[in-house]
Amino acid sequence: MQAQSTESAAVPTQSPSRKRAAAESPHSGHFAGTWWIWAMAGTLFVMYAALSLRLHHRMITSSYDLGVFEQVVRSYAEGHLPVSEVKGPGFPALGDHFSPVLALVAPFYWVWQGAETLLVVQAALIAVSVVPLALWVRRTLGVQAAAVIGACYGLSWGVAGAVGYDFHEVAFAAPLLTLSLTALGNDRLVAAACWALPLLMVKEDLGFTVLAIGLVIARRGNRRLGLFAAAVGLAGAALALFVILPAFSPSGSFAYWSLVQDSPGAPGTAGSGAGGGLLDLLHRGTIGLVIPQTKVTTLLLVLAPTLFLALRSPLAWVAVPTLVWRFASNNGLHWGTGNHYSLVLMPVVFAAFVDALVRRGTSGPSLRRYLAGSAAITLAVLPAFPLFQLFRPDTWRTDPRVAVARRLMDSIPDGATVQASDHLVPQLTDRTSVGVYGAEGNRPNPQWIMVDTWVPDGARGWVGAPLSVEAEQQRLTAERGNGYDLVAVQDGYVLLRHHK
Repeated sequence: MQAQSTESAAVPTQSPSRKRAAAESPHSGHFAGTWWIWAMAGTLFVMYAALSLRLHHRMITSSYDLGVFEQVVRSYAEGHLPVSEVKGPGFPALGDHFSPVLALVAPFYWVWQGAETLLVVQAALIAVSVVPLALWVRRTLGVQAAAVIGACYGLSWGVAGAVGYDFHEVAFAAPLLTLSLTALGNDRLVAAACWALPLLMVKEDLGFTVLAIGLVIARRGNRRLGLFAAAVGLAGAALALFVILPAFSPSGSFAYWSLVQDSPGAPGTAGSGAGGGLLDLLHRGTIGLVIPQTKVTTLLLVLAPTLFLALRSPLAWVAVPTLVWRFASNNGLHWGTGNHYSLVLMPVVFAAFVDALVRRGTSGPSLRRYLAGSAAITLAVLPAFPLFQLFRPDTWRTDPRVAVARRLMDSIPDGATVQASDHLVPQLTDRTSVGVYGAEGNRPNPQWIMVDTWVPDGARGWVGAPLSVEAEQQRLTAERGNGYDLVAVQDGYVLLRHHK
């Protein structure tokens, strides 16, 4: 009996998470393997790609941003620094945003030259970001939790908004963030820093996200590594904002500084009483981050899928730089839940959610309640965001005008200079030099002009549609006496060709 007691005492006690990991080893059951996590990512990839491609084929995508980014990728694929005709004749894209990571898309563009390539790459990047997160959850909280949290992240409203609105460079941030934060949550601090540093190549503001990750690494115990990563992040952001972008920009400065400056009387700025701009933020203090109410709604929706448990994890601090620049902006679109602006936040809050659950030792009924709550909130808000369009019959119907537009665009030869309506631009960026009709700073006297005159004023996009319906009609009439021949008028489309 004494020997038996001694032997029992020698057996180390396992934590609940270690017991779960041991019980759910790959040899304990077929479903307990990891193949289903990759299958889940594959399913999400198909959903993302299907929605993005369908919107593009229905001509719902726009010059800003799909047209701009395709011109950037096409430049890299042709072997020169990126330019965007949509931004202006020969406009250097590295003077707009610092995103050299887009050069990685060029090899895929060699295989298929078209905007579809960018949309498929984006779908793959976001879908694969689910895998590190789900693997971490499976190892620490179990298979059920991995399935629910992985699906909730993949279907989260921030992701749904991004895949339903063109292509954006921040898609590269999604897998880098889940890899970095997963490593950070497991105290693999060197790996966390290594996965975070490439964010500097994704977009200029993400250097501040690297700074935040470095500070969390320092807090986790590796002070030297954390401070080094933080310093590199800060230096990288400063180098991009104050050296690289001004060097390439035609204006000689970073064009988006105006977003954090007050413009009295402009919509969405402090001068209009709407609560925008850095000066207004400094004047109001922290209250400026939650005024107006749109900011509060966004902040609540960011945290709601985690039942606000993400706030109990230090990883949540990584979201602060993105939230600050968005809420300090005088552009009201940055405050809300639309477009792609919350994509970077979703990996952060879900990683913080997992970290908080693990730190609390959550298991059993308590864990199931958190999972059920997260799933309920995710599904409740999903119908308000673009991914839900996959389940709407209208998504799979094609307006007959699309075929008309394609037939008319086929008349435009490859390599031609073109000006076109906003939603026609990304249909032409793969084979022409195209800008937005009526935009300031366009290349003068393009060889071809194609305009959709049936787009009402309220549906002309928030960028790149500078002419009202009336002004557009007047300008098209004037083009006829300015060297242009009328090639076709059909179903609201007007196609003009310069006769020189």
